[in-house]
Amino acid sequence: MIIAEIEPFKGSMMSLRLTGGGLREDMVIYIHRDIVFEEHVHKGAEITEEEADRLIYRNDLRRARERALYLLDGRDYSYVGLYDKLSENYSEEICGEVCDRLAQNGLINDRRYAERLCRYLFETKRFGEYRVRREMRAKGLTDEIISEAMEEFSEEDDVIERLTAIIEKKYARYLTDRKGVIKVKNALARLGYSYEDINEALDSFDAEDDEDEFYE
Repeated sequence: MIIAEIEPFKGSMMSLRLTGGGLREDMVIYIHRDIVFEEHVHKGAEITEEEADRLIYRNDLRRARERALYLLDGRDYSYVGLYDKLSENYSEEICGEVCDRLAQNGLINDRRYAERLCRYLFETKRFGEYRVRREMRAKGLTDEIISEAMEEFSEEDDVIERLTAIIEKKYARYLTDRKGVIKVKNALARLGYSYEDINEALDSFDAEDDEDEFYE
């Protein structure tokens, strides 16, 4: 194939029109101008299909990395979380290479991310351990990393004290009858607290419920 034309396109992108080489019609590819310069691409040069594919790959890799940095500027991501986000627009190979490079450079770090997420779920969302673990798994974190992050908070946390504060703030007004008690128990269970901890916290409110189960 021959590079028949090289023209500015949008912003920093260049359009390359390829002709010949068995093509039934001209093919246009769009490549960042820095890549065009670095690869010494010029009008009239011969280019193989493999070389054209390499230019496209380098361009996609650059775009994916810029997208990743933009996403990380707004919030933190786990490796899997960022990979999944990039995979909406880029190939598995591109996503893996970008995430590997960012991990090597410390821009994504699952342990750091897990610690921050764990603190947010415990302290801001006020979730119990079961819900925290489920939410962290949903972010693509491994059980080992989750357990490491949760260990610090589990040691410092007084579950009953936290549950009591939640009940006082949001649910105490419902503890007037059995139906209200069941409603509160279900709400606290959805937050990720155990049946035993919920009952112990409710003991201080004189909440009576003869049924040893939750209802939805």
